[in-house]
Amino acid sequence: MNLPQTVHNQSNAFLLKRYQHRLLEQLELRLPDSPTAVPTLRQAMRYASLNGGKRLRAALVYATGETFGAPLADLDAPACAVECIHAYSLIHDDLPAMDDDDLRRGQPSCHQAYGEAIAILAGDTLNTLAFEILADSKNTACNGTQRCRMIHCLAVASGETGMAGGQTLDILATGTQLSLQQLQAMHRLKTGALIQASVQLGALAANTVNVQDLAILGRFASSIGLAFQVVDDILDATASTATLGKNSGSDSLHNKITYVSLLGLQSAQQTANELYQFALEYLDGLSDNTDRLSALANLMVHRSH
Repeated sequence: MNLPQTVHNQSNAFLLKRYQHRLLEQLELRLPDSPTAVPTLRQAMRYASLNGGKRLRAALVYATGETFGAPLADLDAPACAVECIHAYSLIHDDLPAMDDDDLRRGQPSCHQAYGEAIAILAGDTLNTLAFEILADSKNTACNGTQRCRMIHCLAVASGETGMAGGQTLDILATGTQLSLQQLQAMHRLKTGALIQASVQLGALAANTVNVQDLAILGRFASSIGLAFQVVDDILDATASTATLGKNSGSDSLHNKITYVSLLGLQSAQQTANELYQFALEYLDGLSDNTDRLSALANLMVHRSH
């Protein structure tokens, strides 16, 4: 018997809260308020990574790994690494030279709180910390081969053929006209690459996933990553600043092409739902229990911020 929708949504939210709570505990261990650290730099890193946020990428690491039998202790390092990369990207996204946003997660952006120079260094250091976490054998029982594969996966997703490449395309496209195919290609790099890496890292930590299942997980992550971005564009156009925790309407203000500006609100909503349905259909191709991944996919698409 299917659960009532309200109960189903509560169950999904509980799963995410469980992952969020564990991630914060693990990030605190790796970013303590230490007297031996460079104080201002460490404070800025903690400010950007520990205060708020949905933690959906890290949650995907945990959910994928658990789906294939990995213990949570083996998933902490890749989950923290993904979150460090995501936090660094948000610091740099908000800088005046990039999106020039002064609000993030309901509080002043890192450069507003600590100044541009410290914010840049905090982002740089979170970037390098991600790979330090993955490389350190004390962080996980995963063997050296697994850790090398995870480092490579996250590096590719973060670099020229991933997030940074997508961000570059976004900057170059500002004020221009893009086709739907060009917009999708940009966001598969800018947003989708790190979401795909999150799923892949969970699978690599489990070390039991065959090539066929990895391909299915890749298609799932590609669809839900693109759906996530479409929903971001919809919320930027429809939600309030108070709800989002960042400035609403910033895409229009910066003259950026979005799914809403290109397709219209109704068609963008339809596109997000179609991509979500595709993602669920891909999960049907896996023999393992995919309830955790389905739950997170639901939350990624049906969200208010």
